[in-house]
Amino acid sequence: MRILGIETSCDETGVAIYDSEKGLIADILYSQIATHAKFGGVVPELASRDHIKKLSPLIHEALDFAKLTLRDIDAIAYTAGPGLIGALLVGAALGASLGFALNIPTIPINHLEAHLLAIFLETKQPTFPFLTLLVSGGNTQLVQVEKIGSYKLLGETLDDAAGEAFDKVAKILGLPYPGGVALTKLAIHGNPKRFRFPRPMTNRSGLEFSFSGLKTFAANTLHANCADEQTKADIAYAFQDAITDTLVIKCKRAMQFANLSQLTIAGGVSANQELRRKLQKMADQEGWQTYFPNPKFCTDNGAMIAYAGYQNFISDKIRTNLEINVFPRWPM
Repeated sequence: MRILGIETSCDETGVAIYDSEKGLIADILYSQIATHAKFGGVVPELASRDHIKKLSPLIHEALDFAKLTLRDIDAIAYTAGPGLIGALLVGAALGASLGFALNIPTIPINHLEAHLLAIFLETKQPTFPFLTLLVSGGNTQLVQVEKIGSYKLLGETLDDAAGEAFDKVAKILGLPYPGGVALTKLAIHGNPKRFRFPRPMTNRSGLEFSFSGLKTFAANTLHANCADEQTKADIAYAFQDAITDTLVIKCKRAMQFANLSQLTIAGGVSANQELRRKLQKMADQEGWQTYFPNPKFCTDNGAMIAYAGYQNFISDKIRTNLEINVFPRWPM
C-alpha cells in the first residue's frame, strides 16, 4: 500500500510517499523562507500562491524519485488543519481532486497528530503509552499517547506558544526571519552569567505554560541596557535558557503525573539542540527513555502526513466524496 502525503499548512510545501512494506520511499520539501524573509514573517496570500505553483511539480518529482506513477498510489493524505486557511485549501483541493480522478480514497489529516506520529518514521520507536511534548510556532502541548488515535491533553500554553515567543523576541532583537532559528544561533555567543530570565508558571502546580511575559521581560532587558551585539546575544541566551528550562520542568511533572517512562518530542521547536540536551539529561537522571525524531521531521513535512495517512487508512478514517473542508483551528 502506498500513500501520497501532501503538506501545505503554512510556508513549506511537502510531498512524500509512504509504502506500508518499504517505509518512506520519497520525501520532497520546498521552503518559502526566501519569499517571506523580506517581509519579516509569513504573508498568507503569498504562501498560498507559492503552494499553487510548487505542489504539482513536487508531486511529479516525488513520483519520479520513487519510480512510480499516480496509478501506483492507493490513497492520498493531505493536511486539513490547523494552519493558514488559504494554504490548507491548496493542498486539500488538489488532494481531493486527484483522489476523485484516480478513484482512490482521500484522507484529511490533523497536522498536530501528524507531528506527534513523526517519531514512528524513525528506527528507534517508543511503545505505548508515552508522553509527547508537542512544541512549535503555534502549539505547546503535553500529550499522553495511549495508542494511535487515542490522545489525552495534559497541559498546554495559555497564550504564546514557545515557537511564537522565540519569533517575537527575535524580532525585538532585530534578527532576520525565521527568527527562532536566528535567535538560537545568536544564543551560542551569549554570556550565561549576565542575565537570568524567569521560568514562568514553574513555581505553582499544574502543567500549563505561559510565555508571553518572557517577551516583555526580554524587551525591558534590552531597553535597560546598551543594545550592542553582545547584549543581544546575552539576552538570546537567557531567553532560550528560560524557555527550555520551563519545558523540561513541565515535562518532568507530566511524566510523574501520568506515571510514564517514555518521552518523545515533536514540532519545529523540538529540533532545538539545547532543549534536546536538557531533556536527555533529565531523562537519564530519572531513568526514563527518550525518543527524538530527525530534525527534518520536526518542521512541517510531507513524510509525517503520508505516515499519518497510512495509519488513518488502516483505521478506516477515509473519505471518498468531493466535499472539501479545512480547519484553521483544529484540536487534535
